[in-house]
Amino acid sequence: MKKKSPWHILFWITLFIIIFMLMNSTGKKGLETDLEYSQFKQYIRAGSVSKVVVGQDFIKGQFRDSDGVLKNFRTIPMNDPNLIKDMEENKVLEFSSVEKGGWLSSLLVGCLPMILFLFVWFFLMRGMMMGSGKHAMSFGKTKAKLAGNNAAKKVTFKDVAGCNEAKEELQEIIEFLKDPAKFQKLGGKIPKGVLLFGSPGTGKTLLAKAVAGEAGVPFFSSSGSEFVEMFVGVGASRVRDLFDQGRKSAPCLLFIDEIDAVGRHRFAGIGGGHDEREQTLNQLLVEMDGFDTKEGVILIAATNRPDVLDPALLRPGRFDRQVVVPSPDLKDREEILAVHAQKIKLDSDVNLNVIARRTPGFVGADLANLINEAALLAARNNQRAVNMKNMEEAIDRILAGPQRKSRMMSEKEKKVIAYHEAGHTIVAKSLPTADPVHKVSIVPRGPALGYTLQLPEEDKYLTSKSELLDRLAILFGGRVAEEVMFSEITTGAQNDISKATEIATRMVMEFGMSEKIGPMALQRPSEEVFLGRDISREVRHSGKTSELIDEEIKKIIDGAKSKATKLIKDNSAALDKLVKYLLERENLNGEEVDKIMKGEELPPVAEKVPVTEEDRKEALVEKKVIKEKIDSRQQESEKI
Repeated sequence: MKKKSPWHILFWITLFIIIFMLMNSTGKKGLETDLEYSQFKQYIRAGSVSKVVVGQDFIKGQFRDSDGVLKNFRTIPMNDPNLIKDMEENKVLEFSSVEKGGWLSSLLVGCLPMILFLFVWFFLMRGMMMGSGKHAMSFGKTKAKLAGNNAAKKVTFKDVAGCNEAKEELQEIIEFLKDPAKFQKLGGKIPKGVLLFGSPGTGKTLLAKAVAGEAGVPFFSSSGSEFVEMFVGVGASRVRDLFDQGRKSAPCLLFIDEIDAVGRHRFAGIGGGHDEREQTLNQLLVEMDGFDTKEGVILIAATNRPDVLDPALLRPGRFDRQVVVPSPDLKDREEILAVHAQKIKLDSDVNLNVIARRTPGFVGADLANLINEAALLAARNNQRAVNMKNMEEAIDRILAGPQRKSRMMSEKEKKVIAYHEAGHTIVAKSLPTADPVHKVSIVPRGPALGYTLQLPEEDKYLTSKSELLDRLAILFGGRVAEEVMFSEITTGAQNDISKATEIATRMVMEFGMSEKIGPMALQRPSEEVFLGRDISREVRHSGKTSELIDEEIKKIIDGAKSKATKLIKDNSAALDKLVKYLLERENLNGEEVDKIMKGEELPPVAEKVPVTEEDRKEALVEKKVIKEKIDSRQQESEKI
């Protein structure tokens, strides 16, 4: 801790004394009664004055007013040679005179407020100048943070589940930082820079920390946005300082997160780019070209958008190696769940493999959130451990949102929603390539009034044309069920229609799945306008082709709707039965849906018996006994 100088302490003590003296003198002055000289003389003749002090510019003393109260007074003296005679005749007991002060004391008394003001102003400005000087000196310094070398907090590959291919790519970096001579003997050069890219939440930052933890070297972490400021030249200065610190701490790792904030394509705008950002990028390019890997400084960067980075940043000699951090597959998801589940207490019925199968498309951040949500739900219910029911509810909350139990719906609306979701379910169960139905619910969650949850049995990386057509038919199952049963349609299918139109459009314009159009890519890849590459977007096809595209899209959508209509009419009995159980239970799992489709009856729902006062008292006594038993067991285990 930095010690304060004695001058600093002396300043505050002196300031306190001066303020105290001023307040004291001001307070005394405020207790004195101002009298005119004539009044003063009258009080002397009346014998009310008991004490008088005569100064050059004042006369002070004490007198008794008409009520007999003793007060202090003050008046301005006049040329009165009879004053002393009057005081002696009227028996003023005490009177004296004050010696005239020198010019220095008068000056100090007159200038004391100004001196005090200058004194305070000097010390305040001195502190501000010192602080601003430090800030000005450090303004061009990097804001990179040095990770601690605490072994207990060190992140290693054991803390990073999945990403096996990415770990293998980064293993050479670790070996070079541990033993540089091994590579230098053969004349090999380690990559100067490694770019990690992938979807948000896949663990790019954690992977970079694990590399530093495995190698046991200093780890400087910063963000791309920390380099760009409103002042020109600050970003470039911080880049230089970052690499200077790296050279001083070599061997070490420099990590820049979200590098697309500073490394975007130059001339990335209409009429010019951001000069400060481009200067920062230019300095980064120069520094990466200038430092040698023999110095033991390696730059790792992470981004979600590698497509917007400047080509000069990605060429060999700068970011030599580009490592993809993909979304986890089934095995990786189970490993990630196991890592995060170590921090919470799980019940015996929790099966992480089942949870991993029910979370396709989830990345590491989603799985961590899933475990945390389940733990919060268990704590909300005062449970001692997290069970499988909490996990299932957490999955539903992440996919569809929290339940909105407070939303009141009429019986008619509830019935329409039940037929809508049952229509999706009937079509999905009738098509061979559809994913299995995991859950059907008419309980509102998030923006949805109900939902049908389908989960694939395994991770898929390719989708066939028949699967896409079946997916379109499932999307239209809800709207068709409403139309068949009520002879009317509602706005509930808005999202389904939007998704179906998007799939059909991509089938025609991107996937080449139209017979009349053929294998032609008629839609440009989605690119940002402000990348500085092509500002204008020309149309690659004629008006006649556009009409043909619209016809093909409509043909695909009409075919999917016709398929859904046929399946709904052929399975009307199962549809009604499914709606009956949905209105009764509100939620159906996959096993219950299978039984209904086979024509089996579900066991009746246990009715809630009204609880009497005696039952309530017995339950409280039983709960108290159980709590005492649990507490006694815990005490015995603590003694052991």
